[in-house]
Amino acid sequence: MTPLFAHTDRARSFNAAAAQYAANRPSYPAALLDAIEELAGRSLTGARVADVGAGTGIATALLHARGARVVAVEPGEGMAVQFRRTLPDVPVVRGDGNHLPLAADSLDFLTYAQSWHWTDPALAVPEALRVLRPGGALALWWNTSALDVPWQRAQALRMQEHFGLDQATDRTGDGSHAARAALSGPVDLVHRRVRWSRSVPVDTHLANIGSHSLFLVQAEADTAAFLTEERAHLLADFPDGTVEETYDVELLLALRP
Repeated sequence: MTPLFAHTDRARSFNAAAAQYAANRPSYPAALLDAIEELAGRSLTGARVADVGAGTGIATALLHARGARVVAVEPGEGMAVQFRRTLPDVPVVRGDGNHLPLAADSLDFLTYAQSWHWTDPALAVPEALRVLRPGGALALWWNTSALDVPWQRAQALRMQEHFGLDQATDRTGDGSHAARAALSGPVDLVHRRVRWSRSVPVDTHLANIGSHSLFLVQAEADTAAFLTEERAHLLADFPDGTVEETYDVELLLALRP
């Protein structure tokens, strides 16, 4: 089990890298929002939505563009500053999933994009049920690196070897297994997987993986050494300098009884 202080340090590590995060992290496909609407049985357009752990606003921007009346909840000051630069017209409040600064029975959707795993489910589950209206939807999702793609599997194994951790799990950022365990009692979960891909320059890909908490808490020299070696591996796989990243978005959705 990861010590609590280590978990907290990793959660806070994003604040110093907010601009890097905003510029290089992948977004999410339109098919994900379609799946959320299908499983929830209602449109996001006009819905009252809170996006928790909103970070720099990657998911919030998609919800806003879909027509949702969305408010962002973000605990980190650095991320919140970057959010306001990106989405100046969308309200962002300081808080986290364990203590939501939101009224009871006020939301049609409560969303966690790449952020539920930073919560304490013993606190976050009751909070989610408190702020959702009856029939409202809790939607959690993670962009996960598709490890059936050979070069991505090889990269995960190189991370495991370099950092001495199980990167096949850590790199993907998939917290869906733990979330299922925490939520299986209070609510009925539905799972959907959405595959998508994007093509980016090598530098963007390296900056993307370098914005993950695993890298942000390492010594700068250690991270730099890995990324330098990784560039050589990537250019061997992608001589034109364009990397094809493949993701599986793991979506979990539950309706409040």
